[in-house]
Amino acid sequence: MIDYTENNYATYKIAEGILYIRYHIGVTIDLHAAVKIVEERLSLQKGQAYPALCDMRGVREVKKAARDYFALEGSVLLKAVAFLVEPSVSEVISKFYVLANKPPIPTQAFQTPEEAEIFLANYL
Repeated sequence: MIDYTENNYATYKIAEGILYIRYHIGVTIDLHAAVKIVEERLSLQKGQAYPALCDMRGVREVKKAARDYFALEGSVLLKAVAFLVEPSVSEVISKFYVLANKPPIPTQAFQTPEEAEIFLANYL
């Protein structure tokens, strides 16, 4: 089974029951990008649901249409989402997303991978 893929926006890896998504440095995510990101993720998952750790530290901006898409279609086959953020732009983006878009799955932001993995362990 292929457990790694990459596109213009992010790298994706499945390890120990967790889907890891690391966004590329300086990326801006619009609706077109969001659709491609979700398509790539679903292709890698092959129908299997996972908790996901999304490393947002490199993201410059997520447009409103992309946030809306992620909140609904982007939640398909995800058990929970942990955003890995820095106390800067990515933290603001993730907090705004959670408050404004109210994703249908458990979603929280963390500053260390260890904290994020502890949260996701509840959804393995």
